Amino acid sequence: MNTAQRTSPRRVVVVGNGMVGARFAEEAARLDPAGNRVRVSVVGAERHPAYNRVLLSGVLAGDYGPDQIRLPAPGGPGVTVRTGVSATALDTRRRALCLDDGTRLPYDELVLATGARAALPPVPGVRAPEGGPGEGVCTLRDLEDCQRIVALARPGAPVVVLGGGVLGLEAARGLVARGTRVSVVESAPWIMCRQVDQGAARVLAAGYTALGVAVHAGRAAARWVPGTGLELDDGTVLPGDALVVAAGVRANTELAARAGIVVDHGVVVDDRLATSDPRVHAIGDCAEHPGGGAGLVQPGWEQAAVLARRLTGAAPQAAYTGARPLTRLKAEGIELTAFGRVHEEDDAPGLETVTISDPHGGRYAKLSVRRERVVGAVLLGFPEAAATLSQLYDTGAPVPSDRLALLQRPPTAVAATREEAQAPVCRCNAVSRSDIEKAWLDGARTREAVAELTRATTGCGGCVRDVGALLERLRGTPVG
Repeated sequence: MNTAQRTSPRRVVVVGNGMVGARFAEEAARLDPAGNRVRVSVVGAERHPAYNRVLLSGVLAGDYGPDQIRLPAPGGPGVTVRTGVSATALDTRRRALCLDDGTRLPYDELVLATGARAALPPVPGVRAPEGGPGEGVCTLRDLEDCQRIVALARPGAPVVVLGGGVLGLEAARGLVARGTRVSVVESAPWIMCRQVDQGAARVLAAGYTALGVAVHAGRAAARWVPGTGLELDDGTVLPGDALVVAAGVRANTELAARAGIVVDHGVVVDDRLATSDPRVHAIGDCAEHPGGGAGLVQPGWEQAAVLARRLTGAAPQAAYTGARPLTRLKAEGIELTAFGRVHEEDDAPGLETVTISDPHGGRYAKLSVRRERVVGAVLLGFPEAAATLSQLYDTGAPVPSDRLALLQRPPTAVAATREEAQAPVCRCNAVSRSDIEKAWLDGARTREAVAELTRATTGCGGCVRDVGALLERLRGTPVG
């Protein structure tokens, strides 16, 4: 009896079939394809199969259909997925998850991947009395949100986007592609204020203005009037048939909190991704780790991979130690990458900065170096430099003495150092240069073939240009 208990697969229940929950199931199936170690049950409230939420702005623009952003379904006998069902309670004493269809799922280990929901600011008219979006108000968190926005945003009609961060700007670009007249409102002094400095924001705003987007930074929303528009704090009224709210998110922590698990802004986890209940884990946007990572795809997928290695026994000592955030704005015609320290003063002790501002060309670059290492950069309209500098940032390799050359011209095709070869090209999927070179040697000659072998370019899509450039260099490499 004891032998049977030791050899039977452990039951792992995943709450949430979003990008991170689905990635955990996929990793578990890859590590344990026969399901001999773990049996994973995934439950998701949305009726759709798992899809790439990062590409919703592309669906909004009409670049993708829902089927085109679908994520691979985990195969093998060890994973089952149920959609359209919600978790209602977590019984940690009996180790069971209660679902809204009346069933109970027993577990040995439970993974919370419940994500986050859009925050609705306390602006009159924005929030309905019952707490949801008001009349004519939409968020952009799932496919149903896309369908509601498309129904309201008719070609030629005015639409207001509340929030000038990454999501708000991507939504604005998608709406412009649909032929709507768009205004963006940001209460901070400049758009994307968390990721870029004021100089970059100024050039970026001009680029959006050229696309037909009216940018209103440093202005707060005062009132939403359905059928009229959004009134600002200075009395200006921006016409709008719809208001798209992209003003931050709130972690979905209610299930954990009701079960007595420690919750702060998110579900508190340690390096093992365990909560205050050692049999319950949390990953993705609902998790709060000291090293950060919520709100970004790459850290969530790193957490999923770490936890899958732990729970399948492939690497019981695996740990998640924190994120190195990199932001890419995914908007057609705009190439923006930002990472690291970009808000430090140029005269901060030990900090070297190189800045290029070209408003006429819609380009801006700021490179920050300390102790011969890249510590931050903002790169608007410098895609080749972005690929090079992000690798230097990831690897911690020393920068060349000619800092300006890094921004002015692409790197020469030279043999990669060991650190450069292991630097991630596709950060979402942790695919390195050497991984892509191996795929090339295995016969992958196109981006699609590389994606099939490595999953590069299947995350946020921000590395498409980098992968393409690497393939071009490989095509020009002499054989033999």
